[in-house]
Amino acid sequence: MAASELYTKYARIWIPDPEVVWKSAELLKNYKPGDKVLHLRFEDGKDLEYKLDPKSKELPPLRNPDILVGENDLTALSYLHEPAVLHNLKVRFIDSKLIYTYCGIVLVAINPYEQLPIYGEDIINAYSGQNMGDMDPHIFAVAEEAYKQMARDERNQSIIVSGESGAGKTVSAKYAMRYFATVSGSASDANVEEKVLASNPIMESIGNAKTTRNDNSSRFGKYIEIGFDKRYRIIGANMRTYLLEKSRVVFQAEEERNYHIFYQLCASAALPEFKTLRLGNATYFHYTKQGGSPVIDGIDDAKEMTNTRRACSLLGIIDSYQMGIFQILAAILHLGNVSFTSRDADSCTIPPKHEPLSIFCDLMGVEYEQMAHWLCHRKLATATETYIKPISKLQAVNARDALAKHIYANLFNWIVGHVNEALHSTMKQHSFIGVLDIYGFETFEINSFEQFCINYANEKLQQQFNMHVFKLEQEEYMKEQIPWTLIDFYDNQPCINLIEAKLGILDLLDEECKMPKGSDNSWAQKLYNTHLNKTSLFEKPRLSNKAFIIKHFADKVEYQCEGFLEKNKDTVYEEQIQVLKSSKLKMLSELFLDVKAISPTSATPSGRTPLSRTAVKPAKSKTVQASKEHKKTVGHQFRNSLQLLMETLNATTPHYVRCIKPNDFKFPFMFDEKRTVQQLRACGVLETIRISAAGFPSRWTYQEFFSRYRVLMKQKDVLGDRKQTCKNVLEKLILDKDKYQFGKTKIFFRAGQVAYLEKIRSDKLRAACVRIQKTIRGWLMRKKYLRMRKAAITVQRYVRGYQARCLATFLRRTRAALIIQKFQRMYTIRKRYRRTRKATVVLQSYSRGYIARKQYRKMLREHKATVIQKRVRGWLARLHYHRTLEAIVYLQCCYRRMMAKRELKKLKIEARSVEHYKKLNFGMENKIMQLQRKIDEQSKDSKSLLEKLTSLEVVYRLETEKLKSDVERLKTSEEEAKNATNRVLSLQEEITRLQKELLQTQSEKKSIQDKAEIYKQETDQLVLELKDQNTLLKKEKDELNHRIQDQAKEMTDAMEKRLMEETKQLELDLNDERLRYQNLLNEFSRLEERYDDLKDEMKLMVNISKPGRKRTDSTHSSNESEYTYSSEITEAEDFPMRMEEPSEKKAPLDMSLFLKLQKRVTELEQEKQSLQDELDRKEEQVLRAKAKEEERPQMRGAELEYESLKRQELESENKKLKNELNELRKALIEKSAPGVSAPGAPAYRVLLEQMTSVSEELEVRKEEVLILRSQLMSQKEAIPPKNTMTDSTILLEDVQKMKDKGEIAQAYIGLKETNRSSLQDCHLLNEDGELWLVYEGLKEANRLLESQLQTQKRSHDNELEALRGEIQGLKEENNRQQQLLAQNLQLPPEARIEASLQHEITRLTNENLDLMEQLEKQDKTVRKLKKQLKVFAKKIDELEVGQMENISPGQIIDEPIHPVNIPRKEKDFQGMLEYKKEDEPKLVKNLILDLKPRGVAVNLIPGLPAYILFMCVRHADYLNDDQKVRSLLTSTINGIKKILKKRGDDFETVSFWLSNTCRFLHCLKQYSGEEGFMKHNTTRQNEHCLTNFDLAEYRQVLSDLAIQIYQQLVRVLENILQPMIVSGMLEHETIQGVSGVKPTGLRKRTSSIADEGTYTLDSIIRQLNTFHSIMCQHGMDPELVKQVVKQMFYIIGAVTLNNLLLRKDMCSWSKGMQIRYNVSQLEEWLRDKNLMTSGAKETLEPLIQAAQLLQVKKKTDEDAEAICSMCNALTTAQIVKVLNLYTPVNEFEERVTVSFIRTIQMRMRDRKDSPQLLMDAKHIFPVTFPFNPSSLALETIQIPASLGLGFLTRV
Repeated sequence: MAASELYTKYARIWIPDPEVVWKSAELLKNYKPGDKVLHLRFEDGKDLEYKLDPKSKELPPLRNPDILVGENDLTALSYLHEPAVLHNLKVRFIDSKLIYTYCGIVLVAINPYEQLPIYGEDIINAYSGQNMGDMDPHIFAVAEEAYKQMARDERNQSIIVSGESGAGKTVSAKYAMRYFATVSGSASDANVEEKVLASNPIMESIGNAKTTRNDNSSRFGKYIEIGFDKRYRIIGANMRTYLLEKSRVVFQAEEERNYHIFYQLCASAALPEFKTLRLGNATYFHYTKQGGSPVIDGIDDAKEMTNTRRACSLLGIIDSYQMGIFQILAAILHLGNVSFTSRDADSCTIPPKHEPLSIFCDLMGVEYEQMAHWLCHRKLATATETYIKPISKLQAVNARDALAKHIYANLFNWIVGHVNEALHSTMKQHSFIGVLDIYGFETFEINSFEQFCINYANEKLQQQFNMHVFKLEQEEYMKEQIPWTLIDFYDNQPCINLIEAKLGILDLLDEECKMPKGSDNSWAQKLYNTHLNKTSLFEKPRLSNKAFIIKHFADKVEYQCEGFLEKNKDTVYEEQIQVLKSSKLKMLSELFLDVKAISPTSATPSGRTPLSRTAVKPAKSKTVQASKEHKKTVGHQFRNSLQLLMETLNATTPHYVRCIKPNDFKFPFMFDEKRTVQQLRACGVLETIRISAAGFPSRWTYQEFFSRYRVLMKQKDVLGDRKQTCKNVLEKLILDKDKYQFGKTKIFFRAGQVAYLEKIRSDKLRAACVRIQKTIRGWLMRKKYLRMRKAAITVQRYVRGYQARCLATFLRRTRAALIIQKFQRMYTIRKRYRRTRKATVVLQSYSRGYIARKQYRKMLREHKATVIQKRVRGWLARLHYHRTLEAIVYLQCCYRRMMAKRELKKLKIEARSVEHYKKLNFGMENKIMQLQRKIDEQSKDSKSLLEKLTSLEVVYRLETEKLKSDVERLKTSEEEAKNATNRVLSLQEEITRLQKELLQTQSEKKSIQDKAEIYKQETDQLVLELKDQNTLLKKEKDELNHRIQDQAKEMTDAMEKRLMEETKQLELDLNDERLRYQNLLNEFSRLEERYDDLKDEMKLMVNISKPGRKRTDSTHSSNESEYTYSSEITEAEDFPMRMEEPSEKKAPLDMSLFLKLQKRVTELEQEKQSLQDELDRKEEQVLRAKAKEEERPQMRGAELEYESLKRQELESENKKLKNELNELRKALIEKSAPGVSAPGAPAYRVLLEQMTSVSEELEVRKEEVLILRSQLMSQKEAIPPKNTMTDSTILLEDVQKMKDKGEIAQAYIGLKETNRSSLQDCHLLNEDGELWLVYEGLKEANRLLESQLQTQKRSHDNELEALRGEIQGLKEENNRQQQLLAQNLQLPPEARIEASLQHEITRLTNENLDLMEQLEKQDKTVRKLKKQLKVFAKKIDELEVGQMENISPGQIIDEPIHPVNIPRKEKDFQGMLEYKKEDEPKLVKNLILDLKPRGVAVNLIPGLPAYILFMCVRHADYLNDDQKVRSLLTSTINGIKKILKKRGDDFETVSFWLSNTCRFLHCLKQYSGEEGFMKHNTTRQNEHCLTNFDLAEYRQVLSDLAIQIYQQLVRVLENILQPMIVSGMLEHETIQGVSGVKPTGLRKRTSSIADEGTYTLDSIIRQLNTFHSIMCQHGMDPELVKQVVKQMFYIIGAVTLNNLLLRKDMCSWSKGMQIRYNVSQLEEWLRDKNLMTSGAKETLEPLIQAAQLLQVKKKTDEDAEAICSMCNALTTAQIVKVLNLYTPVNEFEERVTVSFIRTIQMRMRDRKDSPQLLMDAKHIFPVTFPFNPSSLALETIQIPASLGLGFLTRV
């Protein structure tokens, strides 16, 4: 497919951006060839028309699908280019907080500027032993890969760590060395790994300093070789340093510091031992105050000084040397404060008694005058004479600084040399791993000689890196047989030639340094003349003649020529060196030994001695060679050391770590794209990408490709050959065959093809999803519709029926209501009419009377009213008239008065005016005349008015008299009326009084009634109130009672809760204390074992040193060999258990001699073991021969007493057989009871009945035998002694009668102990053979019974095996069903139904056939058992008849009577075993050291060795022999320790002895006599308690031993389970097809993938079954089994979760489902074994919650709340880690947003949990041993002969 076809609409691309380097955009239109612009839209919504370059016509790079973003390996990206790499690193660093990323063979490490919890020992253990690609990228993964390749390929390794200052190179190298020290350990007692790690603080203090870019910047390069022996354990190390920055000693830039050691000294100046150094604050010294930043935040220099001194002590630098180092360093500081005074332009002096100089001289042990003189003068030597010349102040200052630098450089080299001496090993180094911590490419504003050397070294390293990457690519192609096409990659050899070739820059620089008047300017001109315009890599700046530009592989760098010559010469005045050589300080003279060795006897013409920065090889003593060495410049030495480094790296397998500095501000997790891209280009990461992208970068195995793209194949395309299937599909999908290649095991794709396949796959899946959704939604809606329709019909039916019934009821009720209404209305109306009529008549009568009375009263009132009105109206009229008249008169008077006043006022006004008087005077006479006339007229009017007034008075008088008479008359009538009125008033008053009295009486009555009513109401109210109060009181009482009860309950609950919490806390404290005690016990046992090992090794060395030692016997030799390791491999495996050494001091040994002797001892032990095995075989052959001889009948008879003893033994044997029969019968009953319907159950019952009858018959026969014995013993004296007996043919005939071979074998086993004497001895008792016949009959019957029972037992075991096989078959059937289901799901619906029917028919047919076959087997079994029972009954009848015939009554009567010797009854055993003191080692050897657990577990009772040992202890206690008890218990404990040490990696052995140790401990408790342990004992068991000794202390010792064995058992099962867990729980797909392979194209190193078997979940479950069955067979206590299972499940959960947290590819939704299914299978196993109460399920809770976290929704705040509440068993760090690692496998899944993770962190910030990321997989729960008494009676225990304990006697 053409690349341009991928530029379609919605495709995302990268375009350059000046700020963020690359910016993402989306195409809005399809690109067509020939288009000049691309229509884009950025992520912020802005549109852009991007113009394409018309010349190159290159399209912008495509962006990878989101599913590939954040990959662990950059080469797994489909599109490999710079923006893809930058974006992937940014997403991992910012969003996922992941600082490590693979880029092919390179590990890219981004400095987080923050302490991360990913470097603990738990992380180291998690990465140990893992393949590089299996876990997330980490520096530990690179270190593990180097360590593994060193062990596998037998080739030295190198880890090259490079990067800018501040990128984290030193920390990465430190962690790599820490990993090697942790996983490999030390091969000697010197703790070399600690010394290797201790070298870091020393080198950091003297070689690291604070810069503007880094607070702990390494100012030198170093290459550390860590040496390993043949077992790949650290034996030593060696360090090489490169280009120490000496100029920092005398000068520091702003915000920078000098080397850390100076500030550490100043911070520790107050220490007593430093008083003589006369130090002060760092700001006092010139060499430490120039940067202005003497303190680093968060760093305590005094504490760092303590760490430095501790490291020096650990590396063997004694205190005197340490003080010498500090003395020289302090002298350098004081030297920096020496000042000079100018006398003139060419000379200077030092002030007299200058304090800094005097302190310097005192500390260095030199003369003040000599040093002061040569600091201000120099010596010039010519051919004839020598001159002493003064120097200027500037030259003196430079000479002082050069001296300081020279002293520090030599001190640095001296310390490095002593560190190497401390790390050097006398043992032969087999291989090494080198860690190169070297400066990265540097470019500053001003670049000088140091930057030139650094960039030159990086050019060499980059060339080596390019060649190695190219070589790996070529090897991969050739391995897969892919056609190799030459890939063009950048070769920087021309740049290297420019620097180091003949007439190169370094060559010209050295040549200029040799010139007498050489200068920087002349050197620059030589450079221009030689290289300018002759090579494109060399340029000259436009505006400078003192600089040059080199085009390096990373960037162009401009170097300033100033200072190049001086730094290249690096000289100091010889006279000053001579003064220092004469020092009294011993260490100072040691510093200049190398200088003395390489310097000539005479001074050089220049008077200076050139110095080297680093001593690569020790100088030779010859003068000629020393002279040559003397002439070497710094550049020449650096070139030689760099060449040596390259040779070393080329001879090793390199591993690359590129450290990236994300920003220049040291902000945590801040990503600066510009700075990052600059470093990626400089460190070669992008070159790796380019080389990979040039070929076929994406590589898939055929199985991975098939699993991923199976959806693109049709059913007919799938063939049996996966390779051919993939070829056929690819030819159809990708038409251009140049886009892919088929290798042997992989498919190779060119860049972009995987993205194209992913697009096709996602389209296919999207179409399938749409189709599935369409079908499912249609089916759901159809189902919903049918369900709703059916429901609607049902509802309608019921509703209509209900409505019809309601209508009928309504009609009936309506009719009834009408009838009722009719009669009711008639009755009501009739009643109302009658009542109305009666009321009307009554009303009429009353109303008519009332109207008549009312009419009469109305007429009377009208008459009276007329009279009153008449009178009143007259009086009123008169009264109105008078009032009107008076008012009129009054109004007139008032009006007139007012008018008069107005006139008067007017006249007064006129009278006052002059004019008025004038007017008055005018016509006054006329006016007077008028006034006179007017007065006259008024007088006439007054007269007439007087007359009228007189007449009116007369009339008035008459009227007055008349009125007076009327008044008198009215007065009389008024008096009469008054009298009448008074009488009426008196009557009215009486009436009123009576009425008042009545009213008063009524009021009183009413008041009394009211009072009574009120009283009643009050009483009622009071009663109500009292009732209410009573109710309230009751309520309050109830509430109080409830409250009291609630409070009591709360208090009880609180107390219970507090008690539970306290109990839980106490339990936790107890568990912690128990765990601490058990850990201490484990540590003690490990140290004890180590001590024993060392003691044995010392004994072996002592024994080997004696050549004439007598060889011991084989038994003793084999015992000794048990305590030593048989091979080097065993010793290597056991090494972690004895890693730490005992604290006590040992004599120094020659380790090489010791190892040789140890190897020789191992060989001798192997030879001895082979001889011992051969001897054991010979002894077994002899024993077998003896056994055969014992089977033959002996011709010599024994005495009669022995025969009686034999009969007693025979009786005990019969009793034993009887007990075994009873036990077997009980076992058969118990086994047959649960499954009555099981096959063969009736046959078992019949057999049991037959056995019961036979046992009764045996009792009868026993009594008859006793009678016969008593009678036969009476004939003892009458029988003459005979030396010979009849022939042994009788026994042979009896044996021949036994046709069945099993019967013969059982008979031999039953009589092996009793048939030692001749069979003819029995015939001595009875010549007629009656007793022999009886005995033979009983013996045969017993044999037949035992044979039959064992046959039944075997059949029962076979049935159990058959059931197990059936279970296994069901499991296989289940798996097959799952596979068929998965296949059917891929078929179309019609074919799916047909296939399911066909499968069901097949299954039913198979079941019917199986049932028929089982039925036939049952019938055969029944017939066989019936036949056997008939034969058995027939034989018993024959024996009965034969016995009756042999015993005749006459014979019994006729025999003479002699004294009868009646034998004792069977001895009553006391449950003790007697042994001799000298047999104790044999007892321990046979019962402990040589015992095979498997045979004991299968054939004998569980815990038999413990019972035997305890019975021996009981006998010693019975004898009151404390020495014997102590010796036996001590020997037992030591024997158990020895056997566990010898076979401690065998689970069966450890489990066996854990079970027996616990049983021994329980026996000591059960029979101790303490009441607490005797509750469950029987009376007989209580009689067997110990009587003389209290063994409580030994119980504690045994408990400690059991704890040690338990911990060893846990380690053994952990070692067995460890390789299975990750593969079975995470990697294997138990549910096929759920977790598809993600298109990662993970580029694991081919050499990293080991050929290991693939483990599955079934493997784990099978192993768990094995563990459980072994523990049950050994009779381990159920509680202890539960604790072991809990520990196993914890290991499974912890290891699985830890790997999940470190593997990004495992954190997906489908993997969560897979884990939950696996956990459910483990829970099912627990249920099957009845172990759900063991607490094992709870240990898997973190893993379960992690799996749920992978599957739950992760979007909203509600989801965050649900996650916080759900994941209570996970820590915050684990939850955040899982969310950061969550990776969608398909595009339909969504990534977890950063905001969601922040929300989770905010919600969980108050949770107080451990910051540790990983679970402690090595954690062992504290174990307890609950008391478990045994019901087994000690006296019934039989000792099998197979144990070889014949020397024990039952008591």
